[in-house]
Amino acid sequence: MEKEFNYPLFYRKDLTAFWALFADNLANIVILSGICLAVFDMPAEIVFGRILPGLGVSLLVGLSFYVCLARRLARKEQRTDVTALPYGISTPVMFVYLFGIIGPVYWGLKASGNADASIIAWQVGMAAAFIGGIIEMLGSIVGPWLKKITPRAGMLGTLAGIAIVWIATVPLAKIFENPLVGFASLMIVLAGLVAGIKMPFRLPAGLIAIAVGTFVGFFVGSSKIDFSGVAFHAPIPVLGDLISGIKLMFAYPAVLAAVLPIEIYNFIETMNNVESAEAAGDKYPVRTCQIMDGAGTMIGTVFGSAFPTTVYIGHPAYKRLQGRCGYALGVGIIIFMGAIFGFVDFLYKLIPTAAVAPMLVFVGIVITAQAFRASPGKHAIAVAVAIIPHMSNIMTTKIKGAVSVVNSQMDVATLEFAQRCAEQGITWIGQSALAQGAIITGLLWGSIVALLIDLDFKKTAAFSGTAAFLTSIGIIHSPSMGLHFTHVFWGYVMMTALFIAAWLGKVERDPEIGELDFEAN
Repeated sequence: MEKEFNYPLFYRKDLTAFWALFADNLANIVILSGICLAVFDMPAEIVFGRILPGLGVSLLVGLSFYVCLARRLARKEQRTDVTALPYGISTPVMFVYLFGIIGPVYWGLKASGNADASIIAWQVGMAAAFIGGIIEMLGSIVGPWLKKITPRAGMLGTLAGIAIVWIATVPLAKIFENPLVGFASLMIVLAGLVAGIKMPFRLPAGLIAIAVGTFVGFFVGSSKIDFSGVAFHAPIPVLGDLISGIKLMFAYPAVLAAVLPIEIYNFIETMNNVESAEAAGDKYPVRTCQIMDGAGTMIGTVFGSAFPTTVYIGHPAYKRLQGRCGYALGVGIIIFMGAIFGFVDFLYKLIPTAAVAPMLVFVGIVITAQAFRASPGKHAIAVAVAIIPHMSNIMTTKIKGAVSVVNSQMDVATLEFAQRCAEQGITWIGQSALAQGAIITGLLWGSIVALLIDLDFKKTAAFSGTAAFLTSIGIIHSPSMGLHFTHVFWGYVMMTALFIAAWLGKVERDPEIGELDFEAN
């Protein structure tokens, strides 16, 4: 008699993966809560009573779905090492929604003296996320085709850019701001998860790192036990506010125009993350995932969320941690419970940022390493090229933030500002062009370089032509949508013409030069 297949819902190693995904989502929730409260002056009952419960519902629904998808894959392939796709709030998209959608609406209304500026900004944010969910679902029509034609170096390379910049570099800076807490936790994470050193009592390295960091935090003033924010916030549908937000969106055409490129970014990120999972050994249907991401976002907005949720970056890291499906379900349940009972605020005060940051650094470096390992050796340069736009993205984002703090009246879009930057050796115009639409730019350039290495000039011309088209309508290299026949556009046109000429002329590689190949000998 054939033995019944068993893929347990919870596995011992799930605990380490749980802490990694939990820390990432908790960090984003804490950041957006703080900005909504302090920067946009939103009432606490909106942030803790509507936005967080809505996000909790979205995460619980999405992560539960991906647990089911993992269990189906495990049964289909008779494997017990299937890792569920992580799911959460995309960090870059979160900042775009905060400062590209909610912020402009709030600041504009505030300047005109509208007393309900923060409420209206929240309603517009919800509407933008709802419409964005529809766009992401529609993206599922072309998702599988894009995945098929795009070189892995382009898809994984642009993910590596997000990972090394936002998931590794930013948290590492937090560790250096609080080294007494952060260094101890980082050492444990590197020892247990990178070097593979056995931890005491076989406890998960991530759990030990957070516990040690929190313990040290009590001595340096970074940790405290505070139940003042604990309260019950039932997730209640806010259809009236959502409908009001959709109506209001038409009064802000710039916001409406901003949603399209953001959501193109989002469904491409989903596609890339599914490709990353496939490279790690777990093949999931990209169309199904894109539909679920859109649906999960829309469900969250019904309960008050103003932020899109998506298949999360980092599957290879959770795979390395030997997470199965229980880690994802655990995060969904705990975040949901934390949101409705107010424990997010309690955990934020208890666990220092520097104690959870090492887990994010680990996730970031594993994603980056996988981009190089899973791509053909000769495409290593293409992966590196795909990372570059994200370097510009974080630089311009941080400079804009610093300028707004020092001089809120200064306009960073002026030629005067660019000239002042040039005096300090900062090529502001070029960096800004690279930063705008970074994930798409990284994917396109990574693909162009990979296909060029393969001497596939026909496809190279297609990707270059696509870059020209996206530039012309403002999805990349421009701050807003519209017709933009800039020098960057004409540069892409020239590139495309050269690639077409090389294809028609059947250009061959110089045998004396050969090709670069970074495969290990």
